[in-house]
Amino acid sequence: MVVEVGTAVGTRTTSTWPAGPAARRSSRGQVVSFAFAFALAPESSRRVRVRVRCRAMQQEERRPPTVRAVTIPFADLRETDKDLGGKIEEGLGPHGLGIITIADIPEFPELRKRLLRLAPRIANLPEEVKKQLEDPDSRYNFGWSHGKEKLESGKLDTFKGSFYANPVLDVPTTDDVLVSRYPSYCRPNIWPNENLPELEIAFKALGKLMMEVGLMLAHHCDRYVMGQGVGSYDGDSLEQTIARSRCHKGRLLYYFPRQFSKQIDVESVSSWCGWHTDHGSLTGLTCGLFTKNSVEVPCPDSAAGLYIRTRDNQVVKVVFDEDQLAYQIGETTEILSRGYLCATPHCVQAPNSENASNVDRSTFALFMQPDWNEKLKFPSEIPYHQELIPPNGTLTFGEYSERLVNKYYQTTT
Repeated sequence: MVVEVGTAVGTRTTSTWPAGPAARRSSRGQVVSFAFAFALAPESSRRVRVRVRCRAMQQEERRPPTVRAVTIPFADLRETDKDLGGKIEEGLGPHGLGIITIADIPEFPELRKRLLRLAPRIANLPEEVKKQLEDPDSRYNFGWSHGKEKLESGKLDTFKGSFYANPVLDVPTTDDVLVSRYPSYCRPNIWPNENLPELEIAFKALGKLMMEVGLMLAHHCDRYVMGQGVGSYDGDSLEQTIARSRCHKGRLLYYFPRQFSKQIDVESVSSWCGWHTDHGSLTGLTCGLFTKNSVEVPCPDSAAGLYIRTRDNQVVKVVFDEDQLAYQIGETTEILSRGYLCATPHCVQAPNSENASNVDRSTFALFMQPDWNEKLKFPSEIPYHQELIPPNGTLTFGEYSERLVNKYYQTTT
């Protein structure tokens, strides 16, 4: 079942905002009927079939609703004077899901497939090669990383592997003090030039395109926020903050086939990636690419994919087309906009069906974030990570993110 975006979106009672277009729409009901062929079956068989069908119906009833993300055509996005405030509010505002998609971006479909097809290749490189691509000094935030991240309940995340790099700057800084202080952002890129030389070219091409489109979206986000009568941001605009940053990070993700993760809870919506909220400014995200035995296949389970927790604590599955580019708001932007642009927790569910065996998933995320020395003032009404915030409520982005790294990652020894 796919519903209109507004049907699963709750309202924030403390907000002075009127309900946006999404919040005003009414839900649409759905009636499902089942035909049971009892007449020719033995009674015992009928009882078994009833139980099976009842379980299937109960699972369907428990399944979160599916929501299609708000979409903006690229032709509209590139027009700097175009009024996109309604779309921005519907997708990213106080009543939105914190996600919006851009359609019809030139060259994006080809660049997406070119990079995502490399994810299983890097994940299946010999272990000694992948070891050389690790960077423990950066807390595994450059190069190859697998089983280093902690999500939910302190468990190590072994369900996916990642390759990290800055697609804009190979060497963000040559200042040794900064490299030592902020290794997660300041250390140089590591590329598998001998074993997979095409990765660097494909990674940078897609990453830079997503950056360019993200800056266009940031421009319209700024116009929306400043048009609400609340003045400017606490600091510079989102577009300016992103444009001058040296901290952007791309992440090529490879979700291993399910049988390689023996302890996976396939019933959980967070079975492939645990619940989390991005802490940067804006995250670009591609639709996943599924393969089975090296052959591209459709997603084998309609329940698999991206899930978001709404403002009123409902869980919904969010879908968008494979040739669309999605953007999610990060915590830093919610802070700078004082809640007029909102970040939402999200996770990824693994496929769980007869056809899911040997199926893997590849995707790419670009984390656009402030420079490490950008000062952030945390307003008291934004309740993120209050235990990390000093009494004066001010941290640089580098300080803030390093504290989060300590919270979510293993301490390097």
